[in-house]
Amino acid sequence: MDLAYTEAEEEFRGRLREWLAAVLPGLTAKPPPDDWPARRAYDTTWQRMLYDAGYAGLHWPVDAGGQGATPTQHLIFLEETERAGAPYVGANFVGLLHAGPTIAAEGTAGQRARWLPPVLRGEEIWCQGFSEPDAGSDLAALRTRAVRDGDDYVVTGQKIWTSHAEVADWCELLVRTDPDAPKHRGISWLAMPMDAPGITVRPLRTLAGSTEFAEVFLDEVRVPASCRVGAENDGWRVTMVTLSFERGTAFVGEVVACRRTLEALADEARRTGRWDDPVLRRRLGRLNAQFRALWRLTQANVSESQRTGGVPGVGGSVFKLRYSGLRQELCEAAAEVLGAADAFDLDRDEVLDRLSSLSYTIAAGTSQIQRDIVAERILGLPKGR
Repeated sequence: MDLAYTEAEEEFRGRLREWLAAVLPGLTAKPPPDDWPARRAYDTTWQRMLYDAGYAGLHWPVDAGGQGATPTQHLIFLEETERAGAPYVGANFVGLLHAGPTIAAEGTAGQRARWLPPVLRGEEIWCQGFSEPDAGSDLAALRTRAVRDGDDYVVTGQKIWTSHAEVADWCELLVRTDPDAPKHRGISWLAMPMDAPGITVRPLRTLAGSTEFAEVFLDEVRVPASCRVGAENDGWRVTMVTLSFERGTAFVGEVVACRRTLEALADEARRTGRWDDPVLRRRLGRLNAQFRALWRLTQANVSESQRTGGVPGVGGSVFKLRYSGLRQELCEAAAEVLGAADAFDLDRDEVLDRLSSLSYTIAAGTSQIQRDIVAERILGLPKGR
């Protein structure tokens, strides 16, 4: 793309806008944020609508069930659906943006045929079993064990911050298969069925009052070895593929949403007379410039991905690092524009968004980890001890 759109890409945008304008008015009301069974039904219904219209897995390879569209077309799709106020992927997040693309890139033909079509049709939900209570930000310090027993792995351990575990059918699970190997080399990536005996899911209630995360306890859970993606003990490399997708285009729609929120804040400041405050105007102007720059960075990252076969590069870490802080700054500016008294008049979704912004410097890799990646892989600095 190189920061510009072709005539064909603009035609694609126009067709997508027409379809969105036709179908969005017929959607039912969004369920309450804490009713996850209803949210699952709502999100999977939307996913099926995308599938029937040819927009599911838009940028996935054709042989993985996708449409084979370019990363640029995928970027346009994310931009237009967010601008139109279309439902987000919601409970489909892990399957569509993490596990699915990873299986498409690293899975066998049989694995792709088994797992990808149900994700694209909205029939199966995935959760992410990466983080552990004692590992902190050091993902490779995980301790969950998987011992080979015939055709199965027997898995024992605990995961935390497991996204959508209470409504998931499958879990992308990181396990330690060789405890004697260096910690980055003894890990394997498994697809674990969430209805297997020995799994206990305990929802976690966040500061915002939501329960999209859970603790997951694994007590000698048997996972078929055929559910391992990639070679045994090669899971860290496979995980880097997963995280490149998570930090690549997973937050693009949210950047569009933030820019729309910023425009609404400017309008509100003008309406209430706060626009006369030069300090506030400067703050909103700086945020506008930074979000525009972030959007250009997104376009550049997509251009690089398009040239290198569709897997996002380390530029995603630059994006994730800046976006995390910028979203928090936007929420702080919103509080300044609205004022403390009006903060209580915000609807529940807006309150949740303001509180959830605090987690973005941790979610999808902490800001400290992203700085290490930028320093080592982009700037070429030596690794820290």
